[in-house]
Amino acid sequence: MRIVCFGDSITARKEGYPSPALTYTLGSKRKKDQFINSGISGNTTEQARVRFGQDVLSKHPDIVTVLFGANDSSVHKFVDLETFEQNIRYFTKEVGPKKVILISPAPVDEALQPNRSNEQLAKYAQVVKEIADETGSYFIDFFSFFYSKPNYKELLVGEKNDGLHFGEAGYEILSDLIVQKLSEIDEEKPGFFRRWLNRLGRH
Repeated sequence: MRIVCFGDSITARKEGYPSPALTYTLGSKRKKDQFINSGISGNTTEQARVRFGQDVLSKHPDIVTVLFGANDSSVHKFVDLETFEQNIRYFTKEVGPKKVILISPAPVDEALQPNRSNEQLAKYAQVVKEIADETGSYFIDFFSFFYSKPNYKELLVGEKNDGLHFGEAGYEILSDLIVQKLSEIDEEKPGFFRRWLNRLGRH
């Protein structure tokens, strides 16, 4: 499969890897798939919508991961919830609900992020969940998964140590969640059960 990872700096950052950390870790775990990184640091969904055709649709992806909210919810780059929702719905509709994995934004360490709050991020995460529920898109509740960890602030430590841009531990978690979802998508494909039996020699 060809998978485009579409997002902001959480998608784009290298964090010490040879190439962007998210697609690098995904590629190491699913070698048969092609991962294309279409993340741009600092992007809100408004900015991302402008480049959506060129950076996503033109790649003719089989699956698109969509991860935004860290900038939309911030004080200094604020995009209101209604506009954020419209943009996420637009991405979902244009690609097709069954080709999209919507991912809620991660929490932050508020002591290091005065322009962001987890209360606000939770609202944006909820919007993403509701869109996934309504459209039948695939969904990863990254916010809840991350925030439920007692040591989530430690997991947010990265090269910048700014409470927002996580490092290796965070990307291991995120890539594992995406790989798990891709495996579920594989199982839904026509003929999966027959191929599975063939591998077991039960055909």
